[in-house]
Amino acid sequence: MRAVLKYKTLYLMMLPILAYFFIFSYYPLVRGFIISFQNFRLIGNRPFVGLENYMTVLKDPTFWHAFENTLVIGIGILIFSFIMPIVLALSLNEVFSTWFKKVTQMVVYLPHLFSWVVVGGMWILMLSPDTGIVNQIMKLFGAERPVSFMSTETYARSIMVLTAAWKEMGFTCILYLASIVTINPSLYEAARIDGANRWQQVRFVTIPQLISTMKVVIMLNVLSILRMFDQIFVMRNGAIANKVDVIMMYTYQKGILEFKVGTATAAGFLVIAATLIITFVTRAVIRYDEG
Repeated sequence: MRAVLKYKTLYLMMLPILAYFFIFSYYPLVRGFIISFQNFRLIGNRPFVGLENYMTVLKDPTFWHAFENTLVIGIGILIFSFIMPIVLALSLNEVFSTWFKKVTQMVVYLPHLFSWVVVGGMWILMLSPDTGIVNQIMKLFGAERPVSFMSTETYARSIMVLTAAWKEMGFTCILYLASIVTINPSLYEAARIDGANRWQQVRFVTIPQLISTMKVVIMLNVLSILRMFDQIFVMRNGAIANKVDVIMMYTYQKGILEFKVGTATAAGFLVIAATLIITFVTRAVIRYDEG
Protein backbone atom coordinates (compact mmCIF):
# COMPACT_ATOMS: atom_id res chain seq x y z
CA MET A 1 0.00 0.00 0.00
CA ARG A 2 2.84 2.36 0.85
CA ALA A 3 4.43 1.64 -2.55
CA VAL A 4 1.14 2.45 -4.29
CA LEU A 5 0.88 5.79 -2.49
CA LYS A 6 4.53 6.55 -3.22
CA TYR A 7 4.12 6.09 -6.97
CA LYS A 8 0.50 7.23 -7.25
CA THR A 9 1.46 10.02 -9.66
CA LEU A 10 3.01 7.49 -12.04
CA TYR A 11 -0.06 5.26 -11.81
CA LEU A 12 -2.31 8.22 -12.58
CA MET A 13 -0.18 9.04 -15.61
CA MET A 14 -0.66 5.47 -16.84
CA LEU A 15 -4.45 5.65 -16.69
CA PRO A 16 -4.91 7.45 -20.05
CA ILE A 17 -2.63 4.89 -21.72
CA LEU A 18 -4.55 1.98 -20.21
CA ALA A 19 -7.84 3.62 -21.23
CA TYR A 20 -6.57 4.03 -24.78
CA PHE A 21 -5.62 0.36 -25.09
CA PHE A 22 -8.87 -0.78 -23.50
CA ILE A 23 -11.08 1.35 -25.75
CA PHE A 24 -9.23 0.94 -29.04
CA SER A 25 -7.58 -2.49 -28.68
CA TYR A 26 -8.99 -4.83 -26.05
CA TYR A 27 -12.67 -3.98 -26.30
CA PRO A 28 -12.75 -4.25 -30.14
CA LEU A 29 -10.84 -7.54 -29.85
CA VAL A 30 -13.37 -9.03 -27.43
CA ARG A 31 -16.29 -7.60 -29.41
CA GLY A 32 -14.91 -9.00 -32.64
CA PHE A 33 -14.45 -12.43 -31.05
CA ILE A 34 -18.14 -12.42 -30.08
CA ILE A 35 -19.17 -11.34 -33.59
CA SER A 36 -17.22 -14.25 -35.09
CA PHE A 37 -19.78 -16.59 -33.49
CA GLN A 38 -22.80 -14.60 -34.69
CA ASN A 39 -24.80 -14.17 -37.84
CA PHE A 40 -24.06 -10.46 -37.75
CA ARG A 41 -26.63 -7.98 -39.04
CA LEU A 42 -26.44 -4.22 -38.90
CA ILE A 43 -30.07 -4.04 -37.80
CA GLY A 44 -32.05 -6.73 -36.01
CA ASN A 45 -31.15 -9.85 -34.10
CA ARG A 46 -27.68 -11.29 -34.23
CA PRO A 47 -28.18 -14.98 -33.43
CA PHE A 48 -25.24 -17.09 -32.33
CA VAL A 49 -24.30 -19.71 -34.90
CA GLY A 50 -21.48 -21.44 -33.05
CA LEU A 51 -18.54 -22.40 -35.24
CA GLU A 52 -20.46 -21.97 -38.49
CA ASN A 53 -18.49 -18.87 -39.55
CA TYR A 54 -15.19 -20.62 -38.87
CA MET A 55 -16.27 -23.72 -40.80
CA THR A 56 -17.38 -21.51 -43.71
CA VAL A 57 -13.93 -19.96 -43.85
CA LEU A 58 -12.07 -23.26 -43.50
CA LYS A 59 -14.16 -24.87 -46.28
CA ASP A 60 -13.68 -21.93 -48.65
CA PRO A 61 -11.04 -22.69 -51.36
CA THR A 62 -10.53 -18.95 -51.80
CA PHE A 63 -9.33 -18.67 -48.22
CA TRP A 64 -6.76 -21.43 -48.66
CA HIS A 65 -5.55 -19.92 -51.92
CA ALA A 66 -5.17 -16.57 -50.14
CA PHE A 67 -3.34 -18.39 -47.32
CA GLU A 68 -0.93 -19.91 -49.87
CA ASN A 69 -0.27 -16.49 -51.41
CA THR A 70 0.28 -15.04 -47.94
CA LEU A 71 2.84 -17.69 -47.00
CA VAL A 72 4.76 -17.45 -50.28
CA ILE A 73 4.92 -13.66 -50.28
CA GLY A 74 5.42 -13.42 -46.51
CA ILE A 75 8.29 -15.92 -46.43
CA GLY A 76 9.91 -14.16 -49.38
CA ILE A 77 9.67 -10.82 -47.58
CA LEU A 78 11.01 -12.44 -44.40
CA ILE A 79 14.10 -13.74 -46.21
CA PHE A 80 14.90 -10.61 -48.20
CA SER A 81 14.09 -8.27 -45.30
CA PHE A 82 16.58 -10.23 -43.24
CA ILE A 83 19.45 -10.47 -45.75
CA MET A 84 19.38 -7.10 -47.53
CA PRO A 85 19.65 -4.85 -44.42
CA ILE A 86 22.56 -6.92 -43.05
CA VAL A 87 24.47 -6.61 -46.31
CA LEU A 88 23.76 -2.88 -46.45
CA ALA A 89 24.73 -2.30 -42.80
CA LEU A 90 27.99 -4.25 -43.11
CA SER A 91 28.80 -2.38 -46.32
CA LEU A 92 28.12 1.04 -44.78
CA ASN A 93 30.18 0.11 -41.74
CA GLU A 94 33.20 -0.34 -44.02
CA VAL A 95 32.79 3.14 -45.52
CA PHE A 96 35.26 5.63 -44.02
CA SER A 97 33.60 8.75 -45.47
CA THR A 98 31.26 10.03 -42.75
CA TRP A 99 29.21 12.31 -45.02
CA PHE A 100 28.66 9.54 -47.57
CA LYS A 101 27.56 7.15 -44.84
CA LYS A 102 25.08 9.68 -43.39
CA VAL A 103 23.64 10.60 -46.78
CA THR A 104 23.21 6.93 -47.70
CA GLN A 105 21.49 6.17 -44.40
CA MET A 106 19.08 9.06 -44.95
CA VAL A 107 18.29 8.01 -48.53
CA VAL A 108 17.63 4.35 -47.72
CA TYR A 109 15.59 5.28 -44.62
CA LEU A 110 13.22 7.67 -46.42
CA PRO A 111 10.96 4.96 -47.97
CA HIS A 112 10.13 3.72 -44.47
CA LEU A 113 8.54 7.11 -43.70
CA PHE A 114 6.21 7.03 -46.71
CA SER A 115 2.88 5.24 -46.79
CA TRP A 116 2.24 2.42 -49.24
CA VAL A 117 0.02 4.78 -51.23
CA VAL A 118 3.14 6.80 -52.09
CA VAL A 119 5.58 3.89 -52.41
CA GLY A 120 3.16 1.66 -54.32
CA GLY A 121 2.22 4.45 -56.74
CA MET A 122 5.88 5.22 -57.31
CA TRP A 123 6.74 1.62 -58.17
CA ILE A 124 3.69 1.26 -60.41
CA LEU A 125 4.96 4.26 -62.41
CA MET A 126 8.53 2.97 -62.44
CA LEU A 127 7.42 -0.44 -63.75
CA SER A 128 5.02 0.97 -66.32
CA PRO A 129 5.53 -0.54 -69.81
CA ASP A 130 5.18 2.87 -71.51
CA THR A 131 7.11 5.47 -69.50
CA GLY A 132 8.55 3.41 -66.63
CA ILE A 133 12.24 3.91 -65.91
CA VAL A 134 12.82 0.16 -65.59
CA ASN A 135 11.64 -0.50 -69.14
CA GLN A 136 13.60 2.51 -70.38
CA ILE A 137 16.79 1.04 -68.89
CA MET A 138 16.00 -2.36 -70.38
CA LYS A 139 15.51 -0.69 -73.75
CA LEU A 140 19.00 0.84 -73.52
CA PHE A 141 20.39 -2.66 -73.03
CA GLY A 142 18.65 -3.97 -76.15
CA ALA A 143 15.21 -5.12 -74.99
CA GLU A 144 12.94 -5.40 -78.03
CA ARG A 145 9.63 -4.78 -76.30
CA PRO A 146 8.54 -3.38 -72.94
CA VAL A 147 7.54 -5.73 -70.13
CA SER A 148 4.20 -5.28 -68.38
CA PHE A 149 5.49 -6.10 -64.91
CA MET A 150 2.36 -5.07 -63.04
CA SER A 151 -0.01 -7.09 -65.22
CA THR A 152 2.00 -10.31 -65.53
CA GLU A 153 1.40 -13.06 -62.98
CA THR A 154 4.95 -14.35 -63.37
CA TYR A 155 6.42 -11.22 -61.80
CA ALA A 156 3.61 -10.39 -59.37
CA ARG A 157 4.85 -12.12 -56.21
CA SER A 158 8.49 -11.18 -56.82
CA ILE A 159 7.54 -7.51 -57.16
CA MET A 160 5.58 -7.60 -53.89
CA VAL A 161 8.51 -9.25 -52.07
CA LEU A 162 11.22 -6.95 -53.41
CA THR A 163 9.28 -3.70 -52.97
CA ALA A 164 8.35 -4.61 -49.38
CA ALA A 165 11.97 -5.49 -48.54
CA TRP A 166 13.17 -2.28 -50.24
CA LYS A 167 10.74 -0.10 -48.28
CA GLU A 168 11.80 -1.38 -44.84
CA MET A 169 15.47 -2.01 -45.61
CA GLY A 170 16.66 1.39 -44.35
CA PHE A 171 14.87 1.10 -41.00
CA THR A 172 16.28 -2.38 -40.29
CA CYS A 173 19.72 -1.29 -41.51
CA ILE A 174 19.79 1.44 -38.86
CA LEU A 175 19.03 -1.16 -36.17
CA TYR A 176 22.05 -3.16 -37.28
CA LEU A 177 24.28 -0.09 -37.49
CA ALA A 178 23.27 0.88 -33.96
CA SER A 179 24.25 -2.59 -32.77
CA ILE A 180 27.57 -2.47 -34.63
CA VAL A 181 28.48 0.76 -32.83
CA THR A 182 28.08 -0.96 -29.45
CA ILE A 183 30.55 -3.76 -30.26
CA ASN A 184 33.63 -3.62 -28.00
CA PRO A 185 36.63 -2.38 -30.09
CA SER A 186 38.92 -4.69 -28.11
CA LEU A 187 37.34 -7.64 -29.94
CA TYR A 188 38.59 -6.26 -33.27
CA GLU A 189 42.00 -5.52 -31.78
CA ALA A 190 42.30 -9.10 -30.55
CA ALA A 191 41.24 -10.38 -33.96
CA ARG A 192 43.85 -8.23 -35.71
CA ILE A 193 46.55 -9.46 -33.32
CA ASP A 194 45.57 -13.02 -34.25
CA GLY A 195 46.07 -12.11 -37.91
CA ALA A 196 42.45 -11.78 -39.00
CA ASN A 197 41.85 -9.79 -42.17
CA ARG A 198 38.89 -7.42 -42.63
CA TRP A 199 36.52 -10.12 -43.93
CA GLN A 200 37.44 -12.46 -41.08
CA GLN A 201 36.77 -9.68 -38.56
CA VAL A 202 33.30 -9.20 -40.07
CA ARG A 203 32.65 -12.92 -40.13
CA PHE A 204 33.92 -13.88 -36.68
CA VAL A 205 33.38 -10.65 -34.70
CA THR A 206 30.73 -8.40 -36.22
CA ILE A 207 28.16 -10.96 -37.36
CA PRO A 208 28.19 -13.01 -34.10
CA GLN A 209 27.70 -9.78 -32.12
CA LEU A 210 24.62 -9.00 -34.23
CA ILE A 211 22.79 -12.23 -33.42
CA SER A 212 20.58 -10.61 -30.76
CA THR A 213 19.50 -7.89 -33.20
CA MET A 214 18.91 -10.51 -35.90
CA LYS A 215 16.54 -12.34 -33.57
CA VAL A 216 14.58 -9.14 -32.90
CA VAL A 217 14.32 -8.42 -36.64
CA ILE A 218 13.13 -11.96 -37.35
CA MET A 219 10.47 -11.75 -34.65
CA LEU A 220 9.21 -8.38 -35.89
CA ASN A 221 8.95 -9.71 -39.45
CA VAL A 222 7.25 -12.93 -38.35
CA LEU A 223 4.62 -10.97 -36.43
CA SER A 224 3.60 -9.19 -39.64
CA ILE A 225 3.92 -12.10 -42.06
CA LEU A 226 0.16 -12.82 -42.14
CA ARG A 227 -1.04 -9.21 -41.80
CA MET A 228 -0.06 -7.78 -45.17
CA PHE A 229 -2.74 -5.50 -46.56
CA ASP A 230 -1.72 -1.93 -47.44
CA GLN A 231 0.84 -2.93 -50.05
CA ILE A 232 -1.40 -5.51 -51.71
CA PHE A 233 -4.42 -3.21 -51.70
CA VAL A 234 -2.45 -0.43 -53.41
CA MET A 235 -0.43 -2.47 -55.92
CA ARG A 236 -2.78 -5.28 -56.92
CA ASN A 237 -4.98 -5.28 -59.99
CA GLY A 238 -7.32 -7.71 -61.68
CA ALA A 239 -4.60 -9.22 -63.84
CA ILE A 240 -2.42 -10.36 -60.90
CA ALA A 241 -5.02 -10.66 -58.14
CA ASN A 242 -4.94 -14.47 -58.32
CA LYS A 243 -1.24 -14.45 -57.35
CA VAL A 244 -1.16 -11.68 -54.74
CA ASP A 245 -4.49 -11.68 -52.91
CA VAL A 246 -3.63 -12.46 -49.29
CA ILE A 247 -5.71 -13.33 -46.23
CA MET A 248 -6.32 -9.72 -45.24
CA MET A 249 -7.65 -9.04 -48.73
CA TYR A 250 -9.98 -12.01 -48.19
CA THR A 251 -11.28 -10.46 -44.94
CA TYR A 252 -11.68 -7.11 -46.72
CA GLN A 253 -13.64 -8.77 -49.51
CA LYS A 254 -15.92 -10.63 -47.11
CA GLY A 255 -16.36 -7.94 -44.49
CA ILE A 256 -16.45 -4.68 -46.45
CA LEU A 257 -17.54 -5.57 -49.98
CA GLU A 258 -19.88 -8.49 -49.24
CA PHE A 259 -20.74 -7.38 -45.68
CA LYS A 260 -20.36 -10.88 -44.30
CA VAL A 261 -18.98 -9.52 -41.06
CA GLY A 262 -19.18 -12.78 -39.12
CA THR A 263 -17.21 -14.66 -41.76
CA ALA A 264 -14.63 -11.88 -42.09
CA THR A 265 -14.18 -11.69 -38.31
CA ALA A 266 -13.73 -15.45 -38.09
CA ALA A 267 -11.06 -15.26 -40.78
CA GLY A 268 -9.38 -12.47 -38.84
CA PHE A 269 -9.22 -14.53 -35.66
CA LEU A 270 -7.83 -17.48 -37.59
CA VAL A 271 -5.06 -15.11 -38.70
CA ILE A 272 -4.45 -14.12 -35.06
CA ALA A 273 -4.30 -17.78 -34.00
CA ALA A 274 -1.95 -18.68 -36.85
CA THR A 275 0.26 -15.69 -36.03
CA LEU A 276 0.53 -16.78 -32.40
CA ILE A 277 1.47 -20.32 -33.42
CA ILE A 278 4.08 -19.14 -35.95
CA THR A 279 5.48 -16.67 -33.42
CA PHE A 280 5.90 -19.26 -30.65
CA VAL A 281 7.44 -21.78 -33.06
CA THR A 282 9.87 -19.18 -34.40
CA ARG A 283 10.71 -18.04 -30.88
CA ALA A 284 11.60 -21.61 -29.94
CA VAL A 285 13.57 -22.30 -33.14
CA ILE A 286 15.77 -19.20 -32.94
CA ARG A 287 16.05 -19.49 -29.13
CA TYR A 288 14.95 -15.92 -28.70
CA ASP A 289 15.11 -15.93 -24.91
CA GLU A 290 18.72 -17.06 -24.84
CA GLY A 291 19.97 -13.65 -25.96
